[in-house]
Amino acid sequence: MRGESVPDTIMNLVLEDRSRVGTVYFMMSEDNIRKQLQLPWVTFGSDAASMAPEPPFTRSSAHPRAYGNVARLLGKYVRDEKVIPLEQAIHRLSGLPATNLELEGRGFLREGMFADVAIFDPAQVADRATFEQPHQYAVGMRHVLVNGVRVLENGEHTGAKPGRAIWGPGKVNAQ
Repeated sequence: MRGESVPDTIMNLVLEDRSRVGTVYFMMSEDNIRKQLQLPWVTFGSDAASMAPEPPFTRSSAHPRAYGNVARLLGKYVRDEKVIPLEQAIHRLSGLPATNLELEGRGFLREGMFADVAIFDPAQVADRATFEQPHQYAVGMRHVLVNGVRVLENGEHTGAKPGRAIWGPGKVNAQ
């Protein structure tokens, strides 16, 4: 479309957009994803940035996982395809990664722990973001508490921002 070679197009896009060019790779088959989900030591998370579906964030595309990573796991792979049970998915989203990363006070609902809680409708939770229309929130999340404060109530953001950075043993102190 630009009348340039592929390498020149890539380099020119990086220069024009000041290195904010993103790419999407289609490297994993659905069969491979299902196999990986079944491995008991695999924890779930996302490397996607959090975004809001309004300008200026919509000026560039995003990977659909930025909006629906957990909802896709719970809706598609747990509820619809029954790849793993719901209880196992929840543990591998919360307690298992918190334990592996040695995050004190996180990952479990116990006295003295931080109250990070997500309440969702297992029959409704689903991702809606696609590669063509990535800026779409997932559905089915009802309430979310972060450090004991309601951040999402009846599916709507409350305006509260009680989150804070947490560090595991891998943090290197800058001097």
